[in-house]
Amino acid sequence: MASKFLKVHPSDNVIVALRDQESNAVAEYLGEQYTLPYGVMAKHKFVTEDIDTGGAIIMYGVLVGRATQPIKRGEPITTFNLKHDAHDYSTANRQPYSYTQPDVSKWADRTFNGYHRADGRVGTYNYWLVLPLVFCENRNVLIMKDAFERELGYAQTDLYRRHVHAMLEAYKTGDNSQLKRLETFAEKPDQGQFSERPFPNVDGIKFLTHEGGCGGTRQDANTLCALFAAYAVHPNVAGITVLSLGCQNSELKTLEDEIKKRDPNFDKPFFAFEHQKGTEYSLMSGAIKETFNGLTKINQFEREAAPLSKLSVGLKCGGSDGFSGISANPVLGHLSDLVVGLGGQTLLAEFPELNGVEQELLNRCVTEEKAAKFEKLMRDYAGKAEAVGSAFAFNPSPGNIKDGLITDAIKSAGAAKKGGNAYIADVLNYTERATLPGLHLVCTPGNDVEATTGQTAAGANMILFTTGLGTPTGNPVCPVAKVATNTKLAERMPDVIDFDCGPVVDGSQSIEENAENLLEYVIKAASGELTKAQQLGQDDFIPWKRGVSL
Repeated sequence: MASKFLKVHPSDNVIVALRDQESNAVAEYLGEQYTLPYGVMAKHKFVTEDIDTGGAIIMYGVLVGRATQPIKRGEPITTFNLKHDAHDYSTANRQPYSYTQPDVSKWADRTFNGYHRADGRVGTYNYWLVLPLVFCENRNVLIMKDAFERELGYAQTDLYRRHVHAMLEAYKTGDNSQLKRLETFAEKPDQGQFSERPFPNVDGIKFLTHEGGCGGTRQDANTLCALFAAYAVHPNVAGITVLSLGCQNSELKTLEDEIKKRDPNFDKPFFAFEHQKGTEYSLMSGAIKETFNGLTKINQFEREAAPLSKLSVGLKCGGSDGFSGISANPVLGHLSDLVVGLGGQTLLAEFPELNGVEQELLNRCVTEEKAAKFEKLMRDYAGKAEAVGSAFAFNPSPGNIKDGLITDAIKSAGAAKKGGNAYIADVLNYTERATLPGLHLVCTPGNDVEATTGQTAAGANMILFTTGLGTPTGNPVCPVAKVATNTKLAERMPDVIDFDCGPVVDGSQSIEENAENLLEYVIKAASGELTKAQQLGQDDFIPWKRGVSL
């Protein structure tokens, strides 16, 4: 029978309930008995000893909070008796760190089928990208999106349009029979089914929109250009169309300079059009013509075998729960160690959700220089948050707290498990590109879409996104696979969840076994098997705006 409780680290003074426990239940764990006077909900924690006011709460082997009032043995930790706290950190206090790489011999000859690019990287998809340099061009981008997707077979199904049509007909005629048929059909909607495509090797045309490019700081405008440049050189992108108004802060030359900075030999089809040089029709007809011609060229690319060393996997969590740090995140951590062992890249982002585990990460950096960069990025980011009346400690959302993540340090210690145990090869600021094999720390917010947007800019050609509550987040350029922390979620949201780590919670699989199954899934997804987010057309894109509006 699977255990009902778990102590994550030997030095912890809290135990996680894996199932709901009623008031006055007696918990038995490793030969000890604990009476639970108030009961404990699944995913929440109770203390293993009496804790005085100000006493430390330890989980994952690190400080995650301090008691605001006495907590008796067996009582749960809550927002009423616990506040966030974490140990300080410093590059100067780095300690020696050793790591034994897992055996990856069984994967050494495995491949995925991807698109080989001139710069040596391999794309998991073959996309054309259409982007506006300023929000003024969003409308024109969306007009192009409707025209291209409908005519070339990339449009999503009209399921919900049919719902509206049926309701209109029922309203006009008073006949509800069509609505009944739709309710039956909706049991198995045909999401992800597309029309026949004239360009079978073009996986999609991706149209980005945003609210920036002018009216903010020059820093934000330049960062936006850097972000677009990172997407232009991304291995999943084969060609780019840019719409510019002409007078905005985010200048075309800045974008071109940022592209050359990342790839001096950039040779992808690149077409730019300026609205203020003529009429809307001349802008749109030119953009449509060149984009169509570009599609005929990139349709010549075909998938070919590539070693797993060409994988660049983003590690992300969102809608986290009390199981995130004990099932899905450690599974991603072991997968990360496997990919690193095979010579690939992994990218751990969300700096606000590394609050409290900084020292361990500093210890794991391969050089003091990279450790110092991480410390500076963390302190600068935290300082800017505090300057506007916030702090990393405010990070957990109401949903996080309800499902057991009481403090940011608890959330962070569990979130960091996605990075496994490998040495940290490099530290990247926002929009910087990963160029080395190994595990990277990538500076992004914890915000789901801002983080996946940033991980893609760093070069991720696959993102694994763990969730305990369920989130549909995707990305227009990089496939995002949703990894459930628990089986109930996987069964409740099958149209969103790609992979289930619930077997780790119920004890039917080890973390290592589940991670190896997940790697098999990654190979399929990298070879063209659509993720649920892709099937839903979930193309989320939010640039990180770091300045103020002017």
